[in-house]
Amino acid sequence: MNTQPVLAFIGAGNMARAIIGGLLSNGYPADKIWASEPNAERLTDLADQGLKTTTDNNQAVSAANVVVLAVKPQVLKTVSLAIAPSVQQNQPLIVSVAAGIMTDSMERWLGGNTAIVRCMPNTPSLVQTGASGLFANPHVKAEQKQQAETVLKAAGITLWVEEETQLDAVTAVSGSGPAYFFLVMESMIDAGKKLGLTENTATQLTLQTALGAAKMAQSSDVAPDELRRRVTSPNGTTEQAILNFIDGGLPELFDKAMKACNDRSEELAVELGKD
Repeated sequence: MNTQPVLAFIGAGNMARAIIGGLLSNGYPADKIWASEPNAERLTDLADQGLKTTTDNNQAVSAANVVVLAVKPQVLKTVSLAIAPSVQQNQPLIVSVAAGIMTDSMERWLGGNTAIVRCMPNTPSLVQTGASGLFANPHVKAEQKQQAETVLKAAGITLWVEEETQLDAVTAVSGSGPAYFFLVMESMIDAGKKLGLTENTATQLTLQTALGAAKMAQSSDVAPDELRRRVTSPNGTTEQAILNFIDGGLPELFDKAMKACNDRSEELAVELGKD
């Protein structure tokens, strides 16, 4: 365990805590994790778990091999400029979970020649079932990519993309994706109530069905479209629902909605990355 890198989380909000919780559950040494947060009271519970805590970001950066920037995109520039001297002196791997900000902007703010992995996580990371897309800039070494995976796999699966612009598509699929499924759940519950079910019954049936369908899709050796065909009997009840979804343009609507999400992600990268 002595060879494991020292980690520093700049920001101790929900995403940072999700990753930290997964790391601790997997046996990562608490004393090799720093957490930095302006509000000292929000660090108390982390200190109780054995983490090293501070309200000084530069102290945490100076001690770390891997620095996870887990702050809101709107403040990332300010935070990056403030820690730039420590980053240049210590040369840690930087892992950013801030949505929308390109690595070239971060590298410029951090003083240049900086190894950066950009991550697009999603909210199921809070229950260690997240899906994260990763991109490494040219300064990231193979060992550092492994370090980034060690950190981020604590919250779910990780998948690398070859082009940074592909993270906009990751945002459209998995980053924003949980909200799509929540909307489907919401719609199914409302429809179930209109058909005569109680809210509790409609909710439990919907959520368990969503969980079961996801587990089936993950464990199956066939694609979701084939799974759908297998449960859709000709002239049966499921077929009637599916035909209504298709006739209503559901596939095209998903395409349009996810394209809009992708485009907005591209716009935010430009807006948030300005000098």
